[in-house]
Amino acid sequence: MKRRNLLKGLAAAPLLVAPVWRGWAAAPARGAVSVEELQKHWKDFLAPGVDVALTTEPLKRSNEEWKKILNPAQYNVLREEGTERAGSSPLNDEKRPGVFVCAGCGLPLFTSAMKYDSGTGWPSFFTAIPGAFATKKDGFLIYTRTEYHCVRCGGHHGHVFDDGPPPTGQRWCNNGVALRFIPKAGKA
Repeated sequence: MKRRNLLKGLAAAPLLVAPVWRGWAAAPARGAVSVEELQKHWKDFLAPGVDVALTTEPLKRSNEEWKKILNPAQYNVLREEGTERAGSSPLNDEKRPGVFVCAGCGLPLFTSAMKYDSGTGWPSFFTAIPGAFATKKDGFLIYTRTEYHCVRCGGHHGHVFDDGPPPTGQRWCNNGVALRFIPKAGKA
């Protein structure tokens, strides 16, 4: 009986220390700006004249059309719900003011003010632009996670967890290949 309890304890240990290694407490200071204000004024992060999708009208394309538009890594993540290798995205280090849009359809999803370094190896955000995503539950090993998809093209982006920084406590863990960054200073 003691051995079984020891094994249960060892199995649960990574879950107890996970927030420590994720570095969620290292989120940048956001001053007096509220999450609601960030979400309301997300267009302030757009470059003048930039062309992004401002409609959430569903975009329908065949798999063959998606294969022509997306590179193989993007297709795997956005259309087949794959996951890119941790630490492989240059967007992990992106710190310029701007907007992160869906690589599949150009819908704005996050701003640079919503991003933080989670230490996970994937671009992470503590909130999203309202209405950008639809969520669903998916089973993974012994627990259920919340998966999110672009509302416009249905592309898979990642999972949202409740181990993020204040003020939301959320970590929108996004595959970098599913995003395109548009700096406020100009087009990317």
